[in-house]
Parts: sequence; C-alpha cells; structure tokens
Amino acid sequence: MSYTEKEALKQLPEASSWPKFSGTGEYDHMELIHYIDGLFTDVPSIPDYWITARLNTAFKGHASIWYTQMKEIHGRRNWPWWRSQIIQKYRNDTWIWQKTLSFGNDRYTVDKDPYDWCLRQSKRLIAIDPHITTEMRNHKLLTKLPGDLEHAVKCRCSKESTLDEISTTLQKVRIRTSIGRYNTHSTGDNKTIQPWKPKRLMIQILKSQQDFKTVNHPITM
Repeated sequence: MSYTEKEALKQLPEASSWPKFSGTGEYDHMELIHYIDGLFTDVPSIPDYWITARLNTAFKGHASIWYTQMKEIHGRRNWPWWRSQIIQKYRNDTWIWQKTLSFGNDRYTVDKDPYDWCLRQSKRLIAIDPHITTEMRNHKLLTKLPGDLEHAVKCRCSKESTLDEISTTLQKVRIRTSIGRYNTHSTGDNKTIQPWKPKRLMIQILKSQQDFKTVNHPITM
C-alpha cells in the first residue's frame, strides 16, 4: 500500500457510519449515493475497490438480498456500475409516487419541528424531481403551511432563500408570533382533513423519470 493510499484510508469513515437503506417503505437510496459520491470528492485518492468492498454494510433487508444476488451474477464491479444499478432498481414510478403522496399529506402543524419538517419535505421534492429549482422547491414547501403562516414566512423570505433560511424563519414566526402557535388547517365542525390526492401527477412523474439521467462517476476499475 502506497503512502497516498494509507493517508486516504485514514480519512475514510468506518462503513458502520454509512447511510443504510432496506428498499422498503419510504427509503432513500439517493442518500447513500450522494454520500459515496462525496467520499470520492473529498478523498480523490481512494481506490474504487475500497468503497465497493464495503457496500454490503449499507444494504439491509430486501436491499441486502438484491445486492447479494447482483454480486453473485455480475461479480466485482466498480462504483459507477453499482451507482447506475441502484438508481435503475430503486428509482421507479412506484417510489416516486409514494414520495409524491407523502409530500402532499405531510402538511406543517405546530407540533412538528420546522427544521426536521423542511428537510424531510425537501428530500421528497428532490426525489420527485432531481432538477427542481430553489424557487420551485420553496414555493411547494410554503404551500404546505397554514394560510397565515405561509404568508408570514413568504414576507420574510425571498424566492431564492436557502432551506436553512426557510426553516429558521418558520421557527422564528412560530415562536415569536401568535400566527405560528395554532394550527389553522381547520375544516370546521371538527372534520378530519382528507388525505391529499394528487391529480395528473403521473404525467409529471413519468416525465421526471424520463428526464432523469444518471451521471456515472468518472473513476473506473
């Protein structure tokens, strides 16, 4: 092992700390992909096989079974190949549809932490459309706030505000004003708000699926 490789190994986080996903429920395979892409960016001298040899620790449950079967069939492959296969397997119409439903039904209420809620919803929006603009993300996020609260946050933020700025503003409004202290998604007569049912979104989802292009990592075996 060269000196450069030894230094790179020191900077490589333990595999036990890597993001995990099972391939069931509201999983986030892109979190793992972005994490590994980031490792190659932060430590360019990392040999590819150091990463792929640790992939088995990132998969749980059904995803682990899929990974084992793929490895038995295709043998040793580099990260760009695995990256492409993960996206092809787990970024499908059903997954995007589930993310869309989850986003629509997760309206903000005062019992939810603003930072957690904004981050969770932002991840869903990026899952639905990887190329979503900051302005569109902010617009969609704010539509999930109660009317008065939405207006208050809009007045304090710009269309290009960062996610942290949106979260912080929401937190300030919630704490410092009476607007954010009560849930205003009232339907009257104690009626329950019906789950959000998207219309004509399959067209958008299919278009997003078609437009999404996997950019393979340049490192090869």
